[in-house]
Amino acid sequence: MSQEHVIEIFDKEGNSLGAIIDAEAWPAIKPILAREFGLFSKQGPEAKPEPMQDWEYLLQYWDFPYPPDYDVACGHCGQQTENWSKDDPRLFRLRAASLSGLVTFICQKCNARIIKKHFKNEILTETHPYLDDKDALKEARYNTSAK
Repeated sequence: MSQEHVIEIFDKEGNSLGAIIDAEAWPAIKPILAREFGLFSKQGPEAKPEPMQDWEYLLQYWDFPYPPDYDVACGHCGQQTENWSKDDPRLFRLRAASLSGLVTFICQKCNARIIKKHFKNEILTETHPYLDDKDALKEARYNTSAK
């Protein structure tokens, strides 16, 4: 691998901040990062703690005309619960919650992502099946020929 595949980034004092590795070099670098730093392992969503504080903030500032909802259903595998926060073990793990009313869960059975969008007068729910591989249409591409 030559130097042209790596762009080093420095702050104004010259301290190293990091590096950008282009797409051509990535296949060679990824296994090294996985081995040396334990990155990209398939530990699943339970590797990160649930952001319960974010959920509590949403409840604290709840201004929708309906009560908070705790039911979650997976449109992919059919698993469902009336109160995700009381399940032991969890059937769905909270992945994200924002004051805007967007709440995301991960199904513990099939790893699908369930998104609940709380609007003023309704809740819309989406289920996105788990994909083991990244969608090629959503990958970032960089023009490496420009200097």
